[in-house]
Amino acid sequence: MSTPTRQIPVAKPVLGEPEAEAARRAILSGWVTQGPEVAQFEQEFAAFVGARHACAVSNCTTALHLALMAVGVGAGDEVITVSHSFIATPNAIRYCGATPVFVDIEADGFNIDPGKIIAAISPRTRAILCVHQLGMPCDLRQILKIARQFQLKVVEDAACATGSEVLWNGKWERVGRPHADVACFSFHPRKVVTTGDGGMLTTAIGEYDRQFRLLRQHSMNVPDTVRHGSKQVIFEEYDSVGFNYRMTDVQAAIGRTQLGRLPEIVAARRRLAALYTELLSKIDGIRPPVEPEWARSNWQSYCVGLPRQADQVSIMQAMLDRGVSTRRGVMNAHLEPAYHGSGLCRTVGYLDNSVAAQNTAIMLPLFVQMSEDDVRYVVTALEEALTESLVPAL
Repeated sequence: MSTPTRQIPVAKPVLGEPEAEAARRAILSGWVTQGPEVAQFEQEFAAFVGARHACAVSNCTTALHLALMAVGVGAGDEVITVSHSFIATPNAIRYCGATPVFVDIEADGFNIDPGKIIAAISPRTRAILCVHQLGMPCDLRQILKIARQFQLKVVEDAACATGSEVLWNGKWERVGRPHADVACFSFHPRKVVTTGDGGMLTTAIGEYDRQFRLLRQHSMNVPDTVRHGSKQVIFEEYDSVGFNYRMTDVQAAIGRTQLGRLPEIVAARRRLAALYTELLSKIDGIRPPVEPEWARSNWQSYCVGLPRQADQVSIMQAMLDRGVSTRRGVMNAHLEPAYHGSGLCRTVGYLDNSVAAQNTAIMLPLFVQMSEDDVRYVVTALEEALTESLVPAL
């Protein structure tokens, strides 16, 4: 095949002069580690999602770890979650000495199937770790109903869901309000808002927030901001074993700028997703993602199901040959060497939907800088790749 007429990556962060100027501001301030920019970012993020508390950390994996610790997950406990997620989700459970218990995802989506949860509950179950996969909100209403019935804590892995919304008691509310006990976000470059890397925890419970702030900074009982601003000599103490999970002020300054641009970023992604859905509905066998009537995705990723008889790798290669980058469906932790046959997790029932999603779905390019013509080019490349793959060999 000749050189493709264009190159379309699967994702591209929205970064420019405003973010560069924000980083410059932090650098020239002389305070580059956790400090006033972090504090401002936390306040602005809490206000944006409607949360009482927001605590910034180094990434979403550390956020998940702190969230699980705060809700009481410890050695010997079990946490119900999905295998169908980035491996950080079960890893955070293992950091607590607990066991991930994997249940399947829904047949028509990529989120946890609430109908599978009750069968996974045991006397050792402490919490449910649900994932808003690819930015699409999961069915929190059903999950929380089960959690209350069995007195379980719920942590939201909202790594991909900054700017996503759910219809809650007749009103649209942003993911992270939070609706469960704690919600955790990622600011990796692959996400809708990026700080290079970084994370955030939101909660309505003051004691959880106090624990996050203590543990993220080695359990130092006097924050460095207080110590540096004091007119008296202060010696800090370390009452427990903590972690170095801090965000820097340089990252937070970038995050504040990104957060200010988020509504327009999400609006652009929703327009592109709507065009994808319109165009793909005309291709036999392609299953576009389904947005429930009670959910508004930020469309962090646009993941489509392929016809069952199509070869995923061949399709992806044919699209790459045309200059279009894709990614396979979301991974499954229980199939990875770290967990498969290790005894470090358990599965409940067959995870058929999870495995099928990994092997028969692909993520199409979606980023703000895409034009409508780019979307049409991607759809054409997919249609041509499908035609080639389904033509029987002579």
